[in-house]
Amino acid sequence: MIVLSESTEQIEASASASENKLMTEAAQILGFKVYHIPRDFQRCGTAENALWHIPIYTKQTTGIWIGYIPELERYKAIYQAALAKGIELLNTPLEHQTALEFDLFYPHLQGLTPDSVVITSTQECIKAGELLGFPVFIKGAVQSRKQQGWESCVANNQEELVKLTEWLLKLKYGSRGRVIVRKLVKLRHQRLAPNSFPMGREFRCFIYNHQILKYGYYWDGKDDLSKLSQQEEKQVLNLALLASECLRVPYVAIDIGQLKSGEWIVIETADAQFAGICHIPALELWSKLKNIS
Repeated sequence: MIVLSESTEQIEASASASENKLMTEAAQILGFKVYHIPRDFQRCGTAENALWHIPIYTKQTTGIWIGYIPELERYKAIYQAALAKGIELLNTPLEHQTALEFDLFYPHLQGLTPDSVVITSTQECIKAGELLGFPVFIKGAVQSRKQQGWESCVANNQEELVKLTEWLLKLKYGSRGRVIVRKLVKLRHQRLAPNSFPMGREFRCFIYNHQILKYGYYWDGKDDLSKLSQQEEKQVLNLALLASECLRVPYVAIDIGQLKSGEWIVIETADAQFAGICHIPALELWSKLKNIS
């Protein structure tokens, strides 16, 4: 397997940069061939130039990308440039988009995840509020704003829904022009993040071709809720596998959360190439990936 990494030697003060470095080092330790690529096309201009130093592989070779969530056009460009080198990334552009963008994966997961409405303007807020009732959880098609706290993600009335929708639509990277209004559910939790966001009992599962590679507790720090009984583990993994079968994306990360009632639900999905590994040891995940290659 070939690894395309956006990790650099420059010191970047962000969790994503640290994890990219950790994942890259783990891949190198286990003997993967790693090629570094720029984070954007600002200097190199094109995907072909970004991959100029990579030789052509005469035998089709599997590839995986370590980096930051790319714009869709960038993913498409890198995917095609890699194919021209004989390297096929684990997910096609459509599979990448399906796993990442909520309005594309939601139709596959209805019944497994809270009811949601996709809107593209503030004019649609009234209908969304009437359908779901308040309060509602709000996020972009790709990312939420939970780092800014609970009040940045939850609307208690129509006025707050309009305000948060306007804000999200301006964030092109996270919303891609769509806002997701979700029925607010109560997740089981013991702790609050420093920004007062409830740290719900949630697990991230890495799945390749409907097989669990590894899974880990979503939130940083010690938490009694991170421990699963055998029965709970079975419930979490079975639901994650069911979701992956519905989604039909080869390499996917699926987040499973527990309601206060005890029921397990799908929170969301992502292209696993760009998903944080949470409490999963990087070497253990790469060992599993090495087996599939």
